[in-house]
Amino acid sequence: MPEYLSPGVYVQEVDSGPRPIEGVGTATAAFVGFAPAGPANKPVLVTNWSQYVDTFGRLEEGGRRNPHLPGAYLSHAVYGYFLNGGGRCYVTRVVAAKEDGKGASVQLPSRSSKAVPALTVSAKGGAGEDIQVEVAPPSGESPADDTFTLKVSMGGVTETYDNITFAKKGKSPVETINQASQLVVIAEPQANGAVAERTPEAGTYVLKAAAPTTLPQVQAPQIMGDVTERTGLEGLEIAEDVTMVACPDVMAAYEAKILDRNGVKAVQLAMIAHCERMGNRFAIIDPLPDLSPQDVKKWREAETNYDSKYAAMYYPWVKVSGPDGRPLAVPPSGHLAGIYARSDTERGVHKAPANEVIRGALEAAQMITKGEQDTLNPIGVNCIRSFTGRGLRVWGARTLSSDPAWRYVNVRRLFNYVESSIERGTQWVVFEPNDPDLWARVKRDVEAFLTGAWRDGMLFGRTPQEAFFVKCDEELNPPDVRDRGQLFIDIGLAPVKPAEFVVFRLSQWAGGGA
Repeated sequence: MPEYLSPGVYVQEVDSGPRPIEGVGTATAAFVGFAPAGPANKPVLVTNWSQYVDTFGRLEEGGRRNPHLPGAYLSHAVYGYFLNGGGRCYVTRVVAAKEDGKGASVQLPSRSSKAVPALTVSAKGGAGEDIQVEVAPPSGESPADDTFTLKVSMGGVTETYDNITFAKKGKSPVETINQASQLVVIAEPQANGAVAERTPEAGTYVLKAAAPTTLPQVQAPQIMGDVTERTGLEGLEIAEDVTMVACPDVMAAYEAKILDRNGVKAVQLAMIAHCERMGNRFAIIDPLPDLSPQDVKKWREAETNYDSKYAAMYYPWVKVSGPDGRPLAVPPSGHLAGIYARSDTERGVHKAPANEVIRGALEAAQMITKGEQDTLNPIGVNCIRSFTGRGLRVWGARTLSSDPAWRYVNVRRLFNYVESSIERGTQWVVFEPNDPDLWARVKRDVEAFLTGAWRDGMLFGRTPQEAFFVKCDEELNPPDVRDRGQLFIDIGLAPVKPAEFVVFRLSQWAGGGA
């Protein structure tokens, strides 16, 4: 409480009232796969196709960057994502662990004699593209003659090590650099030489990487990754705004016989588990290549038998124009992630991402009849079909859940949106006095947010009272609950469901009499 000890006028800022809950974004995808170059084993934010090419494309003769790795589908998935309406995504490039220590090397000549090598700089495994090494003057006033700055750059990532010198006794600066750098390893060919011989000549040097011609030899655990090391699929946990996850190159690894069918299933189960654990993400699952409708039914029901409200499967693959101009069949997950984003932007997350044209797709890799879809739709395989005069469209919006309450993709994603928005918008409640005044304020803010969602058509009902309820009172929060430091709020929503089956009932009518 403020103190008033002497006469005068006092001005105070008081609680401004309701704290609006803002809706979180729902259209950020994450892709895990193989690329010819770029940062390895960490999620990188990409906001357009050009940025993807600059970051993950390999520099070729003439200064052009090639984003495509032969046999991989990551580049086609990201391109399809942006083409179909995606605005931003995270990309994790997976590399093989056995590549470590096999990078290119360059010797830096010493300042005293260019014929004498001062340092040897080697690329760490998985670099995949040229690394630029620059020896520059140190910073600061009046630096010593044997002091220099080392800058290492690759794919938009730059590491700077300033004021390096070998004149001081104690720990070698090379050992400091080797522990900190993610790009290079440094060795001293003449560790016992004079200081002048160990100080490199100023200039720019390039570590040329070998052009990748095959997919990295990775197994399922490397694609799944590790959250503590921020690698692979699990490394996406640090990207908090991700709402969709796709791993198109699981199929590339399968086609190259790097993974078998069990390996594909292991990665896809990890995708589903990741989304279920995070609670605000949705997995877009690809089927195996070249499956007939009967084969994909068996794959769905017998071999995989996934059951999750946080995932959806789309069949078949789609054909796009490949780098050589010929049709190329690719997994549909990248294009579907873009359609999710487009539907969210144009209509809202409550709209089922179906009956939407797939931009950039030449045709479906497998033509599907209505009778064949009659066997696939009930088991949660969303079909991609071509309709005369209406193009190639997504013709399904079901999750892989056996629970009828979570049958539709838009219902699960709507709840993800509401849950994340309320969680983020009510952080101010933590450590507030747990009393009826707080209960009323929380109820007021949540009701205001849900009323806005109802007005936007996200909830079913002619009035807000029919669309949702919010309960926060002493019945939910008796003394024993408050003594544990807990506050409970019950929320019920009536989500809108898609009109999946539209039935017009026609009959003969004799007409009105005079």
